[in-house]
Amino acid sequence: MVKELLSLSGLLQASGGFLSGEQQNLLFPTIVYDSRQVEPGSLFVALPGETSDGHHFITEALAKGAAALLVKKEWLAEQSKLPPVPCVAVENTLVALQAVALWWRARLPTLNLIGITGSVGKTSTKELTAAVLSQSYQTFKSPKSFNNEYSLMPVLLELQAEHEQAVIEMGCGWGLGELTRLCQVAQPQIGVVLNVSHSHLARMGSLENIARAKAELIQSLPSTGWAVLNSDDPRVKEMANLTSARPYYYGTTPEADLWADNIRSFGLNGLTFTLHYQGTSHLIHLPLPGRHNLYSALAASAVGLLAGLKWETIEKGLQNPAAQARTFTRKGPCGSLIIDDSYNASAVSMLAALDLLADTPTRRRMALLGDMLELGDYSQEAHCLVGQRAAQVVDILVVVGELASTIGREAQRNGLAETQIYYATSKAQAAEYLLKQLQVGDLLLVKASRAIALEEVIQLILE
Repeated sequence: MVKELLSLSGLLQASGGFLSGEQQNLLFPTIVYDSRQVEPGSLFVALPGETSDGHHFITEALAKGAAALLVKKEWLAEQSKLPPVPCVAVENTLVALQAVALWWRARLPTLNLIGITGSVGKTSTKELTAAVLSQSYQTFKSPKSFNNEYSLMPVLLELQAEHEQAVIEMGCGWGLGELTRLCQVAQPQIGVVLNVSHSHLARMGSLENIARAKAELIQSLPSTGWAVLNSDDPRVKEMANLTSARPYYYGTTPEADLWADNIRSFGLNGLTFTLHYQGTSHLIHLPLPGRHNLYSALAASAVGLLAGLKWETIEKGLQNPAAQARTFTRKGPCGSLIIDDSYNASAVSMLAALDLLADTPTRRRMALLGDMLELGDYSQEAHCLVGQRAAQVVDILVVVGELASTIGREAQRNGLAETQIYYATSKAQAAEYLLKQLQVGDLLLVKASRAIALEEVIQLILE
């Protein structure tokens, strides 16, 4: 397979910009807006950011080998010396990049694109859905957690003519309208909504606004499409009233089109459940740890059924080792085991991680928990809820951060002894304490919001 690349002439045509510099037969192996990711031959798009402007990093991008630039006309007009590479100048670089991605997407009319959104679980569901579909189809999936109107545009430019299915993670943490703009470019035929919870509440203002933002995916679907909805979440279930697409429900009650019962968690060894669909039942083993992954498996199975796959194919996809969850284990010191779930945290995901800890047989259960950010007015309640659950699960609790101290205090109020709780004033102090505590057979959960970077504690422990 020869990968088709965006050309300079295509960029000019789709963006509506004008060219400064010599017209060349350029093909771009990568399209990036982060100068740190520039490789020789890249197109560098100077996007305006929340705290910085990509135009300030053009010198760095050129030094790393950028072959062309997408810039604002205003910036180009201010330069006393033109850059040494072709520049395509436009009024707004983000709008232009979206226009290019839309032009590229329009060249793939037979591609079935699945958009996945929700407050938690998007990445795991994307991975499982792609693993299921790839059993029978040429399937593309968005990388990592690229899911906003900035990061998804270069991703969509990776789509190729041989792709039959594309599974795209879609976020909306920046406000109302973001998902609508994403869908105008991506043009999903199937929309999956997982849940509505307090993630990004500080930005979005209310749960109602979060639900409205998630519903934009469903509202953007064509009448021939499918809205795959979690019927266990009332706010998600109600989204069926907002779309012309056909609703398809999944959940844990017989009211859903696809539903599960007999759910058993084996901790780090995954879970089993029985799936029910149109009068048939299927016992499924999911190797991913944690009861919360049930909903990811249900959503992925629903998409597989809509794509015409048989149960044996769907189950094979669910068990595909390539569909790895973000949570993973590391061997710790003195024969201990570390559950590294440090990537991000909300109240829902923090409670799910503690449930996983509770379901895993071990000598002692320990947790290092940090601040959960962007929860707005829900922050105090969220940290209290986590503290209450921690008191029921852990033998030793270490907290780091001002907000996380609420977890410790609430755990003590709910029965965890003062001697079982340690308030670390720094990540280094937390690592030092844990190194003294960890013994053979101990299981340590590490979790906090991304900005807290608790993976640094894990690194200190392992070193």
